[in-house]
Parts: sequence; C-alpha cells; structure tokens
Amino acid sequence: MQITLRRRIGALAAALAMAVTASACTSAANSGGSTGGDDAAAPGKDALEGKGEVGITFWHGMSGTNGETLQALIDQFNSQHQGKIKATLNYKGQYDSVLASYKNASNQQRPDMLQMYDIGTRYMIDSKTILPMQSFIDVDHYDVSDLQPNIAGYYTVDDKLYSMPFNTSMPLMYINREAFQKAGLDPEKPPATLDEIMAAARKIKATAGETVQYGFGASLYGWFVEQWNAVADQTLCDADNGRTGRSGKVTIVNDTNLELVRWWQQMVDEGLAMKLDSNTDNGDNAFSSGTVAMSLESTGSLGSFTAGAAASKNPFTVGTGFFPKVSADDDGGPIIGGASLWIVNKDDPAKKRATWELVTFLASKESQVAWHTKTGYFPISKAALDDPADKQWVSQKPQFATAIEQLQGTKLTHATQGCSIGEMPEVRKNVENALQAAVLQGVEAEKALTDAQNAANKQVADYNEKLGG
Repeated sequence: MQITLRRRIGALAAALAMAVTASACTSAANSGGSTGGDDAAAPGKDALEGKGEVGITFWHGMSGTNGETLQALIDQFNSQHQGKIKATLNYKGQYDSVLASYKNASNQQRPDMLQMYDIGTRYMIDSKTILPMQSFIDVDHYDVSDLQPNIAGYYTVDDKLYSMPFNTSMPLMYINREAFQKAGLDPEKPPATLDEIMAAARKIKATAGETVQYGFGASLYGWFVEQWNAVADQTLCDADNGRTGRSGKVTIVNDTNLELVRWWQQMVDEGLAMKLDSNTDNGDNAFSSGTVAMSLESTGSLGSFTAGAAASKNPFTVGTGFFPKVSADDDGGPIIGGASLWIVNKDDPAKKRATWELVTFLASKESQVAWHTKTGYFPISKAALDDPADKQWVSQKPQFATAIEQLQGTKLTHATQGCSIGEMPEVRKNVENALQAAVLQGVEAEKALTDAQNAANKQVADYNEKLGG
C-alpha cells in the first residue's frame, strides 16, 4: 500500500503540534509574475500524451565533479525518455547567483526546474511562482516512505513538501588523528562540547614537537551558529522557526550564542584557535593543510579533506565526530544543508509533468546511490544506504558513517527543521558580521549579537511588509 507524504508528514506534524496552514500572502517582492498559487493542481501522466518530445530546462549551481555527475544523470534520464522528454542543464554559478538569476528573470525566462539552496526555501514559497511537490505527490499517490524524514522535514512547511531534497549535507567535526594521538587524546572520541574542544586544544598546544599551529580553527560561518542553536533544541525564528506561520523576527541574542561567542574569543585570546574570517575556503585550507587540528565543516568536505590531508607537508589521517554541543545537556541535533529541486509553475502542463518525471528520477534509489558515491552528498533515499555499491563506498570512507549515525539519531523538531524565513541569507550574513566583530575585532559579544539581531529584524520586517500579506 502506498503512503503519501501528507499522511507521513501529517502524522509528524501532529507530533510537532503544527498549526494549520498559515494564510498566504499575495505575492513576493521581485517575484516577476506568477501563474498560480500553492494550491494549484498538478497535471497527471496524461499531460504528456501526444506531445512528442517535451523540452525542459534545469538551472543549477553544481560545478566540478558535482556538475559532471549531475550531467551524467541528466544524460541517463534523457536516454531513458528519448523522444518523450529532453532535459537541458544550465549552470548559473554558486547558490547566491542562482537565487539572484531567478529573482531577476521574468516568468517566461525562468527555467522549468531550479536547484535552490536550503536558506532560499522561504523566498521560493513566497514568490508564488512554484508548484509544490506535494501537489504531484497527492495526484500520483507517490510513495515517499523511502525519503529520509529529517531531510524531507526541512523542506516541509505547514504540512506540505514544497521541494524535493537533492544534494544534502550535514555538519561534522573533523580532527587530525595523529595530532590527537601525539597529545595523548583518543581520536576515537572527538570532543563533544565546546569545553572539551578547549581542553583538547590546550593539550595539543602543549605537545612537544607538534606540527599543527592551533588546536582549533573553523570559519566564522553563520551556518555553524544555526547548527549550535538546533543542537540546543532552540529556534532562531518565531512562529516555531517559521514552520507554523510566517516568522516576523529572529532571536540572535540568546544564552547559547553568547556562550559560543565568548568561548571563541577566549580560544583566540589563548592562541588555541586560529583567527579565520567567514570565507569557508580559508577554514577548509587551514584544516587540510594541517595548520589546525580540529575544524567544522559539512559532509561535502570529506573528500577534499582526506585528499588534502594525504598531500599536506605533514600527512595525517582525518577523523570525524558529531557536531559539538555548546552545553553538555543540549539534546537537539544539527540541521541538514545543501539544496533541493523546485518545479516552476508555468502555463504548460506537459512541461510541468515532464519536470516531475525528472524529479522522481533524481530522487530514486538508483540515482541517489550514484549521486552519493560520486559526490559525497548524503543520499535522500534510505534504501540507497543499503545498496551494495553504496555500502562499499561507505566502507572505504568510514568517516562518513559518523554522518549517517548523526542524522539517524537526530529527532525532527521545529529547531532541527531550521529557520524558514524569506531573508535567511541576509540573517546569516548578519550573524557572520557579528562573529567577525567579536572574534576578530574584540567587540563585546552581547553588543555584536545585538547589532546583528537589530539589523536582521529590520530586514525581516521590510521583507514581510513588501509581501503585503
């Protein structure tokens, strides 16, 4: 018997005490036109009958190996649907550029399908230019029992799956195993809290002949702060992180963030942590080069970290641990990252149906095995992890098992779903500004966070005012 997402997520929503669907606003700022609201019905399979070969366009932000893997999947899809559907990829640059391109295009210029990063979710919903995946799920009675619930949960708002998860990552702690061993630390038990990181960093610094310069070093990345709040099981935005209604404000000044920022300041002051900015490339290079012994990054960095560690001046082995807690009694979990797939609500039913066929192909177990093993992104398919080829890949990269265990051990709550708010990219940037002001310039933690909170809430208020809802 097939299980619809509305039934599965609906049960979850009840457990989370989700409210009924919030009232929709009329249009989003800079939406560039719309062809319908969220409640528009999805076309059935008959929409493709007698249409010949239907061409669809797909805007994305995958480059390098990821882009090549995506192209291979699209080629496979086109081969399977020869004469019926032909999908064409269009690389639009990094995630921010994809969002900017979409905002600046008219509805006629926009693609049939779009890859959008996680924090662009609320904007896409507000734009009123998309057709939710839920519409197709309901029409087809599409079985979603194979979707990882914590991953689907991020893209579910008001009991409706708006986009299909695709390239998914999770944050991890990365360690230099050799540096741990030299310092008498157990690399099988990476630090689980900020206090434990500080204690480990002090031992590493005091180790005679140690080649790493700092015990800890991570970019001042806003995503990490969002993770720490979720791990503390607290929301950053009101209306249950924007999951039971439209969020109107964010809370950046809280005990978790104050403790975090002050800890980071102390780490730098004692020479235990390397001074890094918000550019994640700098933080990644500091770890893979062996300059720092502990760092934070997504699962998507595992491949580059292991390669960099092996090629560094003082080669080392990469270890992984759960994303650390601010306080030992924090009982939440991290938020997934990455991006998802959106169907643009255009006038042509055949194109919309053809796009849905591509979505289901990319979400299939077979496609997710290929995507996971070639890119390192977490598969959205539970069955993919049981596939022999996938199991072999994981066995060769045991560090990835940490991500599997962490995801499966995280309960889905409003906090771990993440904040769904239209100005989330700007909110994250404000948090990064606060981190840099406090850690790099010595601004007092509460002042830095208050400035970020005030700036963010003004942006959120302006955004909601433009919506007119």
